Amino acid sequence: MAGFSPRKLSFSIIFLGLMTVLGSQAALDVHYYDRTCPEAEKIIRYTVLNASMHDAKVPARILRMFFHDCFIKGCDASVLLDSTPQNQAEKDGPPNISLRAFYVIDDAKTKLESACPKTVSCADIVAIAARDVVARVNIEKPF
Repeated sequence: MAGFSPRKLSFSIIFLGLMTVLGSQAALDVHYYDRTCPEAEKIIRYTVLNASMHDAKVPARILRMFFHDCFIKGCDASVLLDSTPQNQAEKDGPPNISLRAFYVIDDAKTKLESACPKTVSCADIVAIAARDVVARVNIEKPF
C-alpha cells in the first residue's frame, strides 16, 4: 500500500475518534446526578480513594479499565460484564484479561445502590472514577 505508515494510521484513528465524539448529539453534564443522587460523585471518589490507599496501583488500573471499555464500541461498561457458558464476555477477551480493580467499581456500585437505587449507571461510575484518579494524580504530582 503506497504511502501507508503507522504514524498516518495512528493519526487517522485519533482523528476519527475525535470526530465521532465531537459529532455526538449527546450532551454531557457534570451535574447530571445532582438531583437524583447528590452523593454519587462523593461515594465514587471515596471508594476509589479508599481502594487506592490499600493498593497504589488502583488509579492506573481504573484509568486502563476506562480506556479498554471505551476503545471498541464506546464507554458502556461492557468490560464489567461476566462471561456466561454461552458467551465469552469482553472482560475475558485477550486484550482485557489482565484488567484489575473490578472490585472497586463493584464496591462503588453497591454503595450507590444503597444510597440511590437504580440511578447511577456502571458506565458513569467507571468514567467518574477515571476522571477522579487523573485529577488526583495531576494535583499530587504535576508534570
